[in-house]
Amino acid sequence: MPSTPRPPVSLQLWSLRDDVKASFARTVAAVAKLGYAGVETAGYGDLPAADAARAVADAGLKVTGMHVGWNDLASRLPELIDEALLLRSPYLVLAWLPRERFASVAACQKIGEQLDRFGDTLRAFGVQLAYHNHDAEYALLHGRPVFEWVLGAAQPRNLKAEVDLYWVQHAGYSPVQAIHDLGSRLPLLHLKDARELGQGPVDYPAVIAAARTVGAVEAYVVEQEEYTCPPLEAVRRDFAQLQAWGLA
Repeated sequence: MPSTPRPPVSLQLWSLRDDVKASFARTVAAVAKLGYAGVETAGYGDLPAADAARAVADAGLKVTGMHVGWNDLASRLPELIDEALLLRSPYLVLAWLPRERFASVAACQKIGEQLDRFGDTLRAFGVQLAYHNHDAEYALLHGRPVFEWVLGAAQPRNLKAEVDLYWVQHAGYSPVQAIHDLGSRLPLLHLKDARELGQGPVDYPAVIAAARTVGAVEAYVVEQEEYTCPPLEAVRRDFAQLQAWGLA
């Protein structure tokens, strides 16, 4: 029986935001040298989208997703589609929503319904919409995580999830349970800890086992926000830890 291909490891470039601002091309080349197979963008630093796409290709990387804001989805969706096609990104990912947007079940469902419409438009161009959580999405509302109310108001084909495991943990919810809750709706898994991977509260061996059991993850995406060393060295250590865990 053939083995299942191992999902590639990508780096969310917000992890190297100052480097990206100075030189997007130099930064993605450095990321490739560390061993990462892809990047997830959060803007293109000093380059327009076309040049960023060329820099990623020149580095031998793939774009696994593009983080965007709600206002971008609402006001410039055609441009985002063009950029996603240019960078060959299979996913546009809503990066964040403020906590106050989740004031009621009805408010959460309204968000999900709008994301469903955005996602339906994107699918016509071969691009999938996903939603990246913070801790607010794992606060409980009438006994269920906010994320469930939002995702439940959208068709799975139009809205997927990119679960940020650190923020799930920070909210007091089980990252392993979150993975099982979402199942096939979880193509992108954000690997983050309070410090470098394996140095914080997330039980990564249990998380990895859960992700392999579910079998839906298409890319593991590393994000580093806090540093005990220079950012590039931090993401090198993250990759080395993933190698030790058998993910890279």
